[in-house]
Amino acid sequence: MSGNEREEEIVFEICVVVPKKSEKQGDESSLDCVEVLADEFKKGGLIVERVIGLQNEFIKLSAPLEILGKAAAELQFTKRTHIGMDLPFEWDEVEAFVRQPDGSLFTWCEHFRCYNHIIYGIVSYLYSLYEYFIDENKRKKLLRSWALNWWDFTTQPIDEIYLYYGVKIAIYFAFLGKYTRWLLFPATLGLTMQLVDFGSIQLLVLPIFFICLISWAVLFFQFWKRKNSALLARWHINHLAGTESDYKFFQVEQSSLTSPAELMMKRGMDSMKEKAFFQREEWFRWLMRFRNDAIIILSIICLQLPFELAYAHLYEVIGSDFLKFCLTAVYLLAIQYFTRMGGKISVKLVKCENNENEEYRARSLVYKVFGLYFMQTYIGIFYHALLHRNLMTLRQVLIQRLIIYEVLENLMENSIPYLTYSFKKFRAVRNKQKRERGSSTGKVRCFPRVEKEYLKPTYAASIGHELEDGLFDDFLELVLQFGMIMMFACAFPLAFAFATLNNLTEMRTDALKLLAMMRRPTPRGDATIGAWLNIFQFLIVMSICTNSILLVCLYDQDGEWKISPGLAAILIMEHILLFIKFGFSRIVPEEPAWVRAARLKNATQAAEMCSKQLLRSISGDDKILSPMKKHA
Repeated sequence: MSGNEREEEIVFEICVVVPKKSEKQGDESSLDCVEVLADEFKKGGLIVERVIGLQNEFIKLSAPLEILGKAAAELQFTKRTHIGMDLPFEWDEVEAFVRQPDGSLFTWCEHFRCYNHIIYGIVSYLYSLYEYFIDENKRKKLLRSWALNWWDFTTQPIDEIYLYYGVKIAIYFAFLGKYTRWLLFPATLGLTMQLVDFGSIQLLVLPIFFICLISWAVLFFQFWKRKNSALLARWHINHLAGTESDYKFFQVEQSSLTSPAELMMKRGMDSMKEKAFFQREEWFRWLMRFRNDAIIILSIICLQLPFELAYAHLYEVIGSDFLKFCLTAVYLLAIQYFTRMGGKISVKLVKCENNENEEYRARSLVYKVFGLYFMQTYIGIFYHALLHRNLMTLRQVLIQRLIIYEVLENLMENSIPYLTYSFKKFRAVRNKQKRERGSSTGKVRCFPRVEKEYLKPTYAASIGHELEDGLFDDFLELVLQFGMIMMFACAFPLAFAFATLNNLTEMRTDALKLLAMMRRPTPRGDATIGAWLNIFQFLIVMSICTNSILLVCLYDQDGEWKISPGLAAILIMEHILLFIKFGFSRIVPEEPAWVRAARLKNATQAAEMCSKQLLRSISGDDKILSPMKKHA
């Protein structure tokens, strides 16, 4: 059945692509293959519809709720029940489990896993085919209410995004919307600083402005954590740090021990083995990560740092604007090579780290690639700000990076998928025309909707697409923007206004890119923004240091670096800001009170039920074992 689970309406969610045979191989074998495949899917309980495209054959699939439910039970999904406990899903007890906001039983991520289980269980040789995801009705609804809704600037249908794309993409857009709304406050302050001439008290106003910025940034991320936990509670998602792979070794060994009494007898030996296993794995992973991080840091220092410093120095000494433009063009071309090479090295190093699961591997990649981009984006700005202390050149570079770079980035990330999609359609029509040049009709059929979806590019990361999806690039863009506007806020307060305008556009263009230009991505279960949150926190600390130095440069125009009352006040301010950073992180709770209370209630109920069930099992085992002991 459909994702909405209405028996009167069929919504096809999965499409399997069967490549057409060439004319030399004959069309009959292709038709036979598709027919056999469709019959196999029908025997498995799926609803099937065949579509003939210009280049390929397509089989659209929909699964009734009962088929999905039985697959979920086989996969041993853990789902929230009406009493607040997370229990293994059972199709016979379906009414005991909580449904999604739209009334459906399963999330899109669970739908995806169920379909994979069903399809590969029916057709074991499907490795030679290709599958992707379709749901035209929901896509059109989201286009109207989200991507094309320009009147409501910051409000987004987060629940609908979650149901269609899964938790990871929904969390990204929830973060982007909240970040953009909160940016209105520093943007207003920045406009005030830019438009109002404070005269002789300018050096007094700037520290106050920066104290407000740090307080704003710290409070924003604390309230984002509260928003994140509230969303997960609303969607009935229990986010646990991925350690399940650590226990796979012990689960396999203990699976043969069905009795609690046997497990208790084995407990002493297992505890020693478990401790040794975890210690060995922990130190091995730590050493591998340390080695790989050292390789990345040395590569940045030895290869990228001299290149960045040479570019910044040449930009400073060249007087001609035309030569500066040519130098920047050469720099951008060369830096693409450095970034691509560094990304490939990072992916290979991450694969050697033996990380626990996919989430840990993705985090390791994020840290390494961010180190490359941090050097690429900020080292030239540091050079202008700290060594030459040229604030005019610094403002010019910031304007270039914030306006020209981000505008070009938005154009590129939206135009390239569209051009790729258009070229694939043109090539498909051209090939079809060549094949049918001698036909009597002389007409080429139009593209079916499923083939148009198939021709769209995948939503993949530019670096490390094996470990990350397209959100990697979107988060990287946000992180670099945040670092630029925060670390040099005192030199260019107007940057927050530019960032706000960019993000207002980014929300709709990203939505339009996902819905109209990209193939529907594979859902991922990441329930937080993960490693990006740690990078944001790092940039806040960096901004305290860099802006304190900028204030010193503004105060000490003669460059004498004498410890005067003003400079001493700036040093004191730096310590106060660090205290605000770590103090506010403890004052504002990371979870709303209702989420914390619900979690404690669910944990208490689970502990009570599990303890009662365990006591009954132990008592039953004792009754069984006692006659055996007497007989012995």
